Amino acid sequence: MHPSPRRPAAATSNPAMLLLLLCLGWAPPGWGWPRGSSRGAAGLPPNATTPISIMGLMPLSQSEEDQKSRIGRGVLPAVQLAMDQIRNESLLNPYFLDLRLYDTECDNAKGLKAFYDAIKYGPNHLMVFGGVCATVTSIIAESLKGWNLVQLSFAATTPELADKKKYPYFFRTVPSDNAVNPAILKLLKHYHWKRVGTLTQDVQRFSEVRNDLTGVLYGEDIEISDTESFSNDPCTSVKKLKGNDVRIILGQFDEEMAVKVFCCAYDEEMYGSKYQWIIPGWYENLWWESWINSSQCLSKNLLAAMEGYIGVDFEPLSSKTNKTISGRTPQQYEKEYNAKRGDGQSSKFHGYAYDGIWVIARTLQRAMNYLNSTNKHQKIEDFNYTNHKLGKIFLNAMNETRFFGVTGEVVFRNGERMGTIKFTQFQEQKEVKVGEYNAVDDKLVIINNSIRFQGLEPPKDKTIIQEELRKISLPLYSILSALTILGMIMASAFLFFNIKNRNQKLIKMSSPYMNNLIILGGMLSYASIFLFGLDGSFVSEKTFETLCTVRTWILTVGYTTAFGAMFAKTWRVHAIFKNVKMKKKIIKDQKLLGIVGGMLLIDLCILICWQVVDPLRRTVEKYNMEPDPAGRDISIRPILEHCENTHMTIWLGIVYAYKGLLMLFGCFLAWETRNVSIPALNDSKYIGMSVYNVGIMCIIGAAVSFLTRDQPNVQFCIVALVIIFCSTITLCLVFVPKLITLRTNPDAATQNRRFQFTQNQKKEDSKTSTSVTSVNQASTSRLEGLQSENHRLRMKITELDKDLEEVTMQLQDTPEKTTYIKQNHYQDLNDILSIRNFTDGKDGEKAILKNHLDQNPPAQWGSSDPSRTSKEPIEDINSPEHIQRRLSLQLPILHHAYLPSIGGVDASCASPCVSPSASPRHRHVPPSFRVMVSGL
Repeated sequence: MHPSPRRPAAATSNPAMLLLLLCLGWAPPGWGWPRGSSRGAAGLPPNATTPISIMGLMPLSQSEEDQKSRIGRGVLPAVQLAMDQIRNESLLNPYFLDLRLYDTECDNAKGLKAFYDAIKYGPNHLMVFGGVCATVTSIIAESLKGWNLVQLSFAATTPELADKKKYPYFFRTVPSDNAVNPAILKLLKHYHWKRVGTLTQDVQRFSEVRNDLTGVLYGEDIEISDTESFSNDPCTSVKKLKGNDVRIILGQFDEEMAVKVFCCAYDEEMYGSKYQWIIPGWYENLWWESWINSSQCLSKNLLAAMEGYIGVDFEPLSSKTNKTISGRTPQQYEKEYNAKRGDGQSSKFHGYAYDGIWVIARTLQRAMNYLNSTNKHQKIEDFNYTNHKLGKIFLNAMNETRFFGVTGEVVFRNGERMGTIKFTQFQEQKEVKVGEYNAVDDKLVIINNSIRFQGLEPPKDKTIIQEELRKISLPLYSILSALTILGMIMASAFLFFNIKNRNQKLIKMSSPYMNNLIILGGMLSYASIFLFGLDGSFVSEKTFETLCTVRTWILTVGYTTAFGAMFAKTWRVHAIFKNVKMKKKIIKDQKLLGIVGGMLLIDLCILICWQVVDPLRRTVEKYNMEPDPAGRDISIRPILEHCENTHMTIWLGIVYAYKGLLMLFGCFLAWETRNVSIPALNDSKYIGMSVYNVGIMCIIGAAVSFLTRDQPNVQFCIVALVIIFCSTITLCLVFVPKLITLRTNPDAATQNRRFQFTQNQKKEDSKTSTSVTSVNQASTSRLEGLQSENHRLRMKITELDKDLEEVTMQLQDTPEKTTYIKQNHYQDLNDILSIRNFTDGKDGEKAILKNHLDQNPPAQWGSSDPSRTSKEPIEDINSPEHIQRRLSLQLPILHHAYLPSIGGVDASCASPCVSPSASPRHRHVPPSFRVMVSGL
């Protein structure tokens, strides 16, 4: 055997180790063993005479501090045990294994030199045993095909060597680093973790494991939500994992970086019951103590962050008590190994080295049997580096080898060991084995539920977001529904009252049809409250979407019906008493119904276009997550259902603009007629108050409802109360006074129409500020039957007075002025007389008329003396004296002559008569008479 370049200090300083190396065939430099010589055959069975050379490549000559050389020296006692047992059992008779060791020193150049020296100067080695350092092993394994050599490693775990295209003649008894990934997958499935994150150190070994893990998890319904890597400072990556809500972290880093990672995890509070760390399990015992001084966190903080982490690594020895191929149990072997090594260095790979020697022996045995059965003339000792046939036989034989060893079931799949993976957990500052995974059976076993989680249950793989619908409170809905039902009962009672008493003058004069519309609109508004309170907790999503449209239509139509009827009645009052230039025209209910119908038509056009072009849909608004009030490891995400569409703002703008303008105009009309009190239109004042009520409450309700859209209970309560308040107040203002009147003064309902109005126009019209403060009580009682016609005529006379004044000013006190006045007033007098001829008055009435004319001759209207010259001043027709004389004349005329023509006093009746019963000529009044009587 070719000597190694230098002598290992460990071997020469330890006599037992030196003796073991000599027995295995290792020759230190300077000891003078010739190249190619083998160790003696002392202690061999008599029939074992032919050596089978095996090339042993491993680091042996490094110092005590070198981890790789410690592996090589630690497995030698296990190798010697295996070789002794194989010899004793005569497994390879007439052959025996001759293992020749070559020191690679874990250096690429020296390892290659050792390999080539063994090829050149040593015997024909049938196989290569060893390979600890990944770089040296990969270089040698790549060249094995050219030498027809099969290599079996017991400690090379790098995933790179699993590439069978590149390393077809490479086998290993130790599982690769990638072998832990199927075990991790099984653990994730066991605890139903479907969302993980990876944290990897930027080293090829760890990157390869991470890449293989990605492939293993792909298609297994497990999401890698975040993949982070680092070189020296892992804190940034840890922060990103937390920011992405990663709860299950799969780490790949060495011991030094592990200390830094857990320090960062402590700073970011990524530990405890909400997180689970899964890291490599091949760290040395008490590994953190060697690196704690290099970190910046306290030892107690580091241990707190480490508590509960799970380590994953291959199982050094099987935990089963079955006998192995050597006839010993794994526990018996371990005792023999410890006795064999004495005080020497131990290695966790010793079991794999022990099984490796047995794999070589069984492979050679299988090859011998194959050669004996196929070609009896060829022996295994005939192998050389150019014998491709024997090389293939050895390769196939090793791939088919299978037995139970001290490390478990030994079986290869494409050259990779299908071994056992163990799970350990850091519990109370020590690692405890909690489970194992058998790759052959693909089975995970948790030992007596020994895994401890810091919470009551395993951590969640992510923040569990429990969507919680913000729904209408059932008690609140019940209370408001009860109030709504009471309101609808009240509206139904008012409707019954209105229909039953529709022929009563008190009801008839207040437009009962319009009142019915107000009730109908109120009931529709009430009904919408039931629909607004139905959300996802009561109905399905499809039903809710239908309700979006239905409740919008009902509320819109109800509002327009009720408010439109009030608006129309207010407009009629305003049209009669504010437009002084309006000609005599009766505003009947049919016209008011037309106004309401027009408003409804506009609503229908808007709603139909809205439904066809951009219908309302159910949308869900999600809010920020909130912690669980019960303290569970979940977060509550409130959600709220809305009825929206693509252009919601535009459609709401159209509706609000239309309704807003209508409401503002209604409020304006109500303000303009605020001082008008008309018993004939007996609810005009209350209708105006209702308009104010609806306008103010709608503005408040819309604003507050928009501001509280994220609080469904508050929003529903406000909307419902606004609707209930508006509808109830409106109905009460319209109908309660009528109910009171019918109960307290039933006769008022049967009396004919009476007229009384008071209007304050001090600010509105300074030119028509004439007021009548009092009238004779007897005359007033007969004038109470006059309606709005008298008011219109009074406005007309005001215009005529103005025209007369203009003509008078143009005459400028000329003689023509006196003539003009006389002629005009004489004409008025003639009109009065002619009108009187149309009446059926008796001689007593004519006498009264003549008496008034004698006391107030027409000549006195224009001047006190007809013979005065044009230079004398003319009496002002607007003076108080002139007005008094006109009143003294016109009141009897109005009383006896004009009233019958409009349903007033007839000569034949002592009480007012209804206008429709007057004679035809009573209903035709000459225009000149209208001018005279309107002087009131």
